[in-house]
Amino acid sequence: MATTSDSSFITMAHGNGGRLMRELIEHVFAPALGNPDLDTNADAVRLPDLSGDGEWLITTDGFTVDPLEFPGGNIGSLAIHGTVNDLAVSGATPCYVTLNAFIEEGLALSILERLVRGIGEASRESGVRIVAGDTKVVGRGQGGGLYLATTGVGLRPHGLQLGLDRIRAGDRILVSGPVGDHGTAVLLAREQFGLSGDLQSDATSVLPIAQALIKGPGLRFMRDPTRGGIATVAHEIARTTGHTVRLQAARIPVRPPVRAVCDMLGYDPCYLACEGRIAAVVSPESATAALASLRSLGHRHAAIIGEIAAGRPGVVLETALGGERILEELEDDPLPRIC
Repeated sequence: MATTSDSSFITMAHGNGGRLMRELIEHVFAPALGNPDLDTNADAVRLPDLSGDGEWLITTDGFTVDPLEFPGGNIGSLAIHGTVNDLAVSGATPCYVTLNAFIEEGLALSILERLVRGIGEASRESGVRIVAGDTKVVGRGQGGGLYLATTGVGLRPHGLQLGLDRIRAGDRILVSGPVGDHGTAVLLAREQFGLSGDLQSDATSVLPIAQALIKGPGLRFMRDPTRGGIATVAHEIARTTGHTVRLQAARIPVRPPVRAVCDMLGYDPCYLACEGRIAAVVSPESATAALASLRSLGHRHAAIIGEIAAGRPGVVLETALGGERILEELEDDPLPRIC
């Protein structure tokens, strides 16, 4: 295990620009991030290649989660997956990431090393290179152990048109797998309410899913349903298009442990975060082929869960018993600090 000082915990001196900060970067961050060309002494770097047949997209995001580690991932892997997924659902192939780490005084170095290894492993698995970064240390009690901020850059092919403005009445809504896994896994990791379990977060790169959908005809729009879940994506669609989004409860894939936790605590899985799923809108004539494409990749729980209906903007859930209820726009965060 790498060590940066006699202390096993982060101190304010790790953020003062001196020896301890340099050692933290050189011995904890740089080896784990997997980019041998990373220049930790430069104030700015040249991106290796900004040519190519396409247009460059950029995204930025911040990450906080409690606890920092959860079944299926940690804040480090979550930050990389979240960044590359925002690019992937926009039609881009993720290429480069910058990383900012805000570390709380008192965090154990052994924990930080695990979290940074998560960043490096997720970067390599996602095919992105971390090309720049920064670290800051905040006082004890001023942070949640570790906050991360990222910027991602990716290349989208010329001519690929995706967006809310392309959605039409009659289009179908598809989800690539079970919903609510991440939100529920984080909740169980907190061991609140006397609950525990071995459910894994779904946090992973959705790039293979996005690329499969892009290859088929009729794709209108993609989104990764993170905070606020598929219900929030549905409201975004309804608000922008002016149409009604109709979801069918019986078709929305939900794992039994997620359903059980929701039933016990009064949560609705439609509002729980996913970190490895795509919600997509496709033309009606392309929906069946798009679903078959995802299932051929092993996403056997992928499903067509609803459609866009002409009418007033809103989200309606058709219940398994044949009734209907309105899914209101999310007001309160059902699970604080999940992504």
